[in-house]
Amino acid sequence: MKRLMLFTIAALAVISTVVAAQNLPWNNPGGPQGQATTFAGPAPKRDISGIWDAGGGGIGARGMQTSPLTPAGEVVSRTHHSGDGLRQVPADQINDPLSTLADPGGFPRMLLFELRPFEVVQMPNKVLMLYMFEKRWRTIWTDGRQLPANPDPRWYGYSVGHWEDDYTFVVNSNGSDDRTWLDNGGSPHSSDLKVEERYHRVNQNTLELSVTIDDSKIYTKPWLGRDKLKLTLLPSSTDLMEMIPSASEAAAVKSVYAAEAAPGKK
Repeated sequence: MKRLMLFTIAALAVISTVVAAQNLPWNNPGGPQGQATTFAGPAPKRDISGIWDAGGGGIGARGMQTSPLTPAGEVVSRTHHSGDGLRQVPADQINDPLSTLADPGGFPRMLLFELRPFEVVQMPNKVLMLYMFEKRWRTIWTDGRQLPANPDPRWYGYSVGHWEDDYTFVVNSNGSDDRTWLDNGGSPHSSDLKVEERYHRVNQNTLELSVTIDDSKIYTKPWLGRDKLKLTLLPSSTDLMEMIPSASEAAAVKSVYAAEAAPGKK
């Protein structure tokens, strides 16, 4: 299967347009294709299962609008050299760990940048979220356990969830590895980061996602990374394509950056 280079991801927007109104048997990229019918029945109670897609609204390539940085946050921010947004630098100076090292994107970057289609699977004691981008998954425990008080940092943190009411599922997370960025613009976070996700089922075909970032070590106040982002239910038969940044692709990206920075190119 042909692998997509990380720097060609933007081409998927064109692919999505070409296959609009189709649900391909294999390798759907998300976006306009596979949209739900215009008729939407009532929201089922305590159910967010299914394949959900934010379309273009989930990509977030320019970086998030954050609250002001603390002095400690400013120090960390100056070490992040991104390919987009406020910290943008020439291509050969980018140090985004996702695109240049093929490190895991981590949590909550998976929600704030490249939120491609993902599937929610509900089980008696947990909820699984299976993401197309990076082909990662998260376990959100619903068995009543508490988040760890002194977590050993993990790329995708620790998560617990509960139903606030029949139509709103709330997820709280901590323990995210501070080597990860929050978005493509290099927004930083510390290991003290706390994240709240709210999934509100509007009707049969629509979810709204809100994400609150709370990291008092890096930001002066909590801020919304997503504010009622619309997610559309895709057909259950949708097969999602692979989008896996690999070490070989990261090396290829770095070689392109180096070639572009060569004296003859300037």
